[in-house]
Amino acid sequence: MFNSIIAWLAYLSCLVKKEFLTIFSDPANRIILIAPALMQALIFGYAASYDVNHVDYAVLDQSKGQASTAFISKLDGSGVFNRIETLQNSDQIKQVIDDRKALAVISIPADFETKLNLQQASPIQVILDGRNSFTAGIAGSYIGAVVGQFNQQQLGNASPINIETRIWYNPNLESRWGLMPSLIAALSMMQTLLLSALSVAREREQGTFDQLLVTPYTPLHIMIGKALPPIFVGLIQSTIILLIILFWFQIPMNGSIGLLYFGLVSFNIAVVGLGLSISAISLNMQQAMLFTFLLIMPLMLLSGLLTPVQNMPKILEIITYANPLRFGINLTQRVYLEGAQFSQVKYDFIPMIVLAVITLPLAAWLFRNRLS
Repeated sequence: MFNSIIAWLAYLSCLVKKEFLTIFSDPANRIILIAPALMQALIFGYAASYDVNHVDYAVLDQSKGQASTAFISKLDGSGVFNRIETLQNSDQIKQVIDDRKALAVISIPADFETKLNLQQASPIQVILDGRNSFTAGIAGSYIGAVVGQFNQQQLGNASPINIETRIWYNPNLESRWGLMPSLIAALSMMQTLLLSALSVAREREQGTFDQLLVTPYTPLHIMIGKALPPIFVGLIQSTIILLIILFWFQIPMNGSIGLLYFGLVSFNIAVVGLGLSISAISLNMQQAMLFTFLLIMPLMLLSGLLTPVQNMPKILEIITYANPLRFGINLTQRVYLEGAQFSQVKYDFIPMIVLAVITLPLAAWLFRNRLS
């Protein structure tokens, strides 16, 4: 009986050893097994947090008295609020919000000190950027808490400081208003990236890519032929999402449809460059799909779709400059909700163009050298 058990365990150990050798013999499999768990654990731990621990704000202090100075100092000393600018007039408020330099602008009126001295209610105005409704709501709550503490510490039980809140671009703080325009870029990216990643890998697996290489087509011809269909599909998907947002959810669009599609074309070209590079280095369709799904999750988490990029650690903020989805989402949100002009979103095009300039020639080079 004992010998039978030993023999059974020996056979089992051989089978287990064979399975381990099969799994780890391919270097690509070793990377795929380890890298996703490591990368996603780090990104979820640092980037995918709904805690708002950093709020950039600007202040317009028209009172310039002791009370307003003390209130601003309390905000600055809270550890959450970071004053990025002190405004001189109300005309500067729109620019600060539109450029996303500040999530909130606090406006203190000229008669703030006078009303406090007379024990009258003295309102301060808080202007929030509603394009990120979740973060704006939390920031507004934090400001309310600071006001409550200031009232108790400086003014006893009386509460003469009131908050008048104005929310721009999403007056009811509906999360759908901030999320749905972002999906115009995010959902089309998933389809575009997958289609372009599978294009060359599919032909290589089926044995038809070698035949394509001996035709008169140059690598540039092949690359363009492989890039155009995914770009077209991505634009169709973006159009479907746009129509749903406009007519089903009835979220009003304030910007130019031409500028929006110009941005989407640039965005899809950058995404296709990534997909074709993945396809060129993949040995088969299975690897292409695995590499694509490995890339999609970090791109989503580091895009600002779920949590603001400003709340991420500095090293992750730097990494997001290589993420076309970050700038695609920012562009679609600003054009759709804010009605931004090209001069206001022109810097979103630069990272996408740079990424396309790098990845498309890389894919063409891989077509010619790796797969020939």
